Amino acid sequence: MSEGNNDRSGPPSPNGSYTLVEILSQPLCWRNVLGDLEQKSTLRTLGQEFAKLKEWLFIGCGSSYYVAQSAAATMTALTGNRAQALAASELLLFPELTLAGREDFLPVLISRSGRTSEVLRAAELLRARGIKTLGISCAPGQALEKLVSKAIVIPAADEQSTVMTRSFSSMLLTLQALAATVAGRLDFVDAQRTSVTNAAEVLLATLPQRASTFVNEHDFEDYVALGQGPLFGIACETALKLTEMSVSYAQSFHTLEFRHGPKSIVSERTLLVFLLSESGYAAELEVLEEVKSLGGVTLVITNRTEERARKAADLLVELNTGAPEVARLPLYVLAGQLMGLYTGLESGLDPDNPRNLSRVVVLEDEDSPEESTHATV
Repeated sequence: MSEGNNDRSGPPSPNGSYTLVEILSQPLCWRNVLGDLEQKSTLRTLGQEFAKLKEWLFIGCGSSYYVAQSAAATMTALTGNRAQALAASELLLFPELTLAGREDFLPVLISRSGRTSEVLRAAELLRARGIKTLGISCAPGQALEKLVSKAIVIPAADEQSTVMTRSFSSMLLTLQALAATVAGRLDFVDAQRTSVTNAAEVLLATLPQRASTFVNEHDFEDYVALGQGPLFGIACETALKLTEMSVSYAQSFHTLEFRHGPKSIVSERTLLVFLLSESGYAAELEVLEEVKSLGGVTLVITNRTEERARKAADLLVELNTGAPEVARLPLYVLAGQLMGLYTGLESGLDPDNPRNLSRVVVLEDEDSPEESTHATV
């Protein structure tokens, strides 16, 4: 369903057209978001206010929870401070497991719509306990913005389609820029503006056609996305994109954990998406080669590669950027978004409007016409 300023009036569009446009718009969207934040001094102000914090807690649901995972990894990597990601439902159902013993920490509540019921309830719980909070969303004037102590709103990243694509990458990019600002890493933010956005433009010039052709040439039964460390959240998001847009069964695992039982599903009809890091490259490459020897079909995403990985990849996506390793995280999500889109289209579905889903999860006792079990919010 649409919300905010998203207008779908007029003749119907072809299946997946909104999603495709939103995926392709990401480089420009990232530049606009970072430019607007700089112009308003949003990150500089927040960075100064929260510079001495010892701990961060990133909270979301569905795709926003996977933003939280990647944002927490970035915060720790850049600042050296403890950061954790948490599903909003965990805070609501088991608050003491999360809050006990915590001091001098900042919860960051993440919701594309600013209306996700579980995130709003988490914000209310934290406010009732006198805990300051930061919120981030893509829709101005919504409930989350009013419930948190401070808010970041990036309307340029909002979407017409149901599934999160540019909103995911843009909220992640923003939280990474906040982490860099807190850490005094201006070089990191500069790399986001230049190296990362430029690499995305180069990738998106050819990757849609490559992904479409790859999907058309294969008939998969199982989908698995694998990543370690900062890339695990991206692996989870990759699996979710395939599930949402193509109604496929997709799973995510830490790369080395895949050896411990899950590899039993590998066959010539299993697609395995490998998100190869730089820090863990050698160990992850061994898993890639092992899975390839079992007959699996592989999509490999890495910054730069060499002969062994190239030989084990059925579809290879190279990012080719000199940006710091964790700054590359938004680039890793592009291939998964496109695979979800084209797999859905190949199945005769409309990725703009996946079955059983709507843009916002609003629980039945909330005052809203939009109700869903949708995992992307």
